[in-house]
Amino acid sequence: MTKDSYITRQNWDDAEVWKHSKPLLRLLDVELTERCNNNCIHCLINIPASDVEAEEMELSCEEIKAVLKEAASLGCLTIRFTGGEPLLRDDFEELYLYARRLGMRVLLFTNATLITPHIAELFSHVPPMKEVEVTVYGMKRGSYEAVTRKSGSFEAAFRGMGLLLENDVPFVVKGALLPPNIGDMEEFEAWASTIPWMDKPPTHSIFLDLRCRRDPEKNRLIKRLRPSPEEGVRALTRRKEDYLRGTKEFCSKFMSPPGEGLFSCSAGLDSCCLDAYGYLQPCLLLKHPDASYDLKSGSLGDAMRNFFPRYRMMKASNSEYLARCARCFLKGLCEQCPAKSWTEHGTLDTPVEYLCEVAHVKARYLGILDDGERAWEVENWRERIEKMLKDDPKLQE
Repeated sequence: MTKDSYITRQNWDDAEVWKHSKPLLRLLDVELTERCNNNCIHCLINIPASDVEAEEMELSCEEIKAVLKEAASLGCLTIRFTGGEPLLRDDFEELYLYARRLGMRVLLFTNATLITPHIAELFSHVPPMKEVEVTVYGMKRGSYEAVTRKSGSFEAAFRGMGLLLENDVPFVVKGALLPPNIGDMEEFEAWASTIPWMDKPPTHSIFLDLRCRRDPEKNRLIKRLRPSPEEGVRALTRRKEDYLRGTKEFCSKFMSPPGEGLFSCSAGLDSCCLDAYGYLQPCLLLKHPDASYDLKSGSLGDAMRNFFPRYRMMKASNSEYLARCARCFLKGLCEQCPAKSWTEHGTLDTPVEYLCEVAHVKARYLGILDDGERAWEVENWRERIEKMLKDDPKLQE
């Protein structure tokens, strides 16, 4: 195999994706499949790799190519291939090369178990232009496979990451904090620091998301795996100075009551998600039927110009949300959003109690709330934030 077997040179000026000074679409998430070769205890979007019915429903290679081509015409520079496990698709290589030929950067989310010498060499010869992101579930076979529930997955994952290293393919790792692997955290972070492209400690999924397809039985299991808000915040703040620095800086920009508007992120604004079956959603988690746009009877451009802008204008009507979330200044610390409300309750504007408690524990850690206070009842929140920032001279520079 030679580089010439993959690469053809082209003038950047000829690439459609580079012709937009203000792109309509910045990032497109593409769920190539919801199937996965692992069966992780906490996963929000996996169905068995052998599910033939699901596979037959998935978009074809040509259908996905058509979407990628339109995304490029809208100025999209970055494609994120995710799943499930995207490497399960037999046509992954074809789709990957097509996206790269369009001039797009490709971000791959994978468990690394299906990375072969061929795939690693492909990434070496045609770089994704973004680090591959690998989720690691433990540093020992027992802890790792207690999470994945798949024999052999531990060796397969580390073999896959080894191939990336051997081929000098940039990748980073992240973790999920779960009962079977919590004892591996120190070893995981020490090992992660040896990866050449890890310039900071790995992130961890701590406050686990529920199934975006709203599976009641699996959601009950995920809820049992969640740490208490206090336990989760203790894990989050293990590197106290780093946490305080990053969080205070974030709070200086994003702390204020959101009001009755539901969307405060960029979901559906300059990014969206294509699911495995041809529907566009504002983000990976928001699978609400009313938020889904059938791409088979429309276009990516129409979704971005007309459908999502109207959807983003929705306002909360839930009285509890209006009394609490709309008036709460902890927006920068709270993960409450329409997608989280959907996965938890099947609505867009029902407060998620777990996330609310997590945000309040964070606020008490930062010293901007006292025990027993509820943030939506605090009137002098601006003064509290200003005081917190003044206590850190570095943030005043």
